[in-house]
Amino acid sequence: MAICRVRALVSLAKRNSTFISPMRTFTSSCQFESVGFIGLGNMGYRMANNLMKAGYKLTVHDINFDVMKTFSDMGVTTKETPFEVGETSDIVITMLPSSSHVLDVYNGPNGLLQGGNILRPRILIDSSTIDPQTSRKISAAVSNCSLKEKKDLWENPVMLDAPVSGGVVAAETGTLTFMVGGSEDAYLAARPLFLSMGRNSIYCGGAGNGSAAKICNNLALAVSMLGVSEALVLGQSLGIAASTLTKIFNFSSARCWSSDSYNPVPGVMEGVPSSRNYDGGFASKLMAKDLNLASESAKQVGLKCPLTSQAREIYTKLCKDGHETQDFSCVFRHYYSGKDEL
Repeated sequence: MAICRVRALVSLAKRNSTFISPMRTFTSSCQFESVGFIGLGNMGYRMANNLMKAGYKLTVHDINFDVMKTFSDMGVTTKETPFEVGETSDIVITMLPSSSHVLDVYNGPNGLLQGGNILRPRILIDSSTIDPQTSRKISAAVSNCSLKEKKDLWENPVMLDAPVSGGVVAAETGTLTFMVGGSEDAYLAARPLFLSMGRNSIYCGGAGNGSAAKICNNLALAVSMLGVSEALVLGQSLGIAASTLTKIFNFSSARCWSSDSYNPVPGVMEGVPSSRNYDGGFASKLMAKDLNLASESAKQVGLKCPLTSQAREIYTKLCKDGHETQDFSCVFRHYYSGKDEL
């Protein structure tokens, strides 16, 4: 099942992609029948489940033994260490909370790179949201390794940084968007796996560019949510109902995702975190983490980013005030003191 789907998707990717390299092309990912997955949290659990539904043979690892048992009960092979996952997989995907976790999974005592300079996986994909510098550092380390078993044009293992957009709902429904940095040949070979977990995959360029794209995306998202929330609260203070102002936004130049798809005002829109007391969605602590990554990246390249700094300060305060687990749109209520729509 998976093999037929993979062949069709690879053929489609090669016809439609504008990123095919004239230098060399790896054979299709039909060879990637054994997939390792490390990190089975809210996102990873659902992504791994979709790979299983697509017919891939999975091997998984997580520090949470309960979630490991859940996969084991479904007939999935589980391993006690990342290194053991790598030893049984053609390709390995990681989905972890932070840069330090990724470094530990790759370079730790039982990490993926602890078998010397010889690796079995041909491609290692990191879908965590981390800083581009860490992605590039790990990519270089992986490229310096050799393959345990060479096939076709594969001479060395390759790493792709492939963070996602869409959150838990998109992970559940298989509609994530992947932002991918690294070798474009490896990207094309791995694209069928991305399309088993998501609806879109976008090639962003060299190593670290996927991570850079994700940071920039979330920076824009944070600033737009703050702008929409601030404007809606000002409108309320001036006597305009949030629902009325939202309609104006959505029919005019202020329209954006934070107003028309993820409105922060309780009572204005159904099916979004603001409609359920900001439960679920994208936690404020994760937005604060991503804004820290954006701020540090800007500092490293010498770029002044005043909106990044302000947004980081606001979300850091939101977390310190006890709202770190609530959706990031709760900034409307807990920072701006906005009122619910009755």
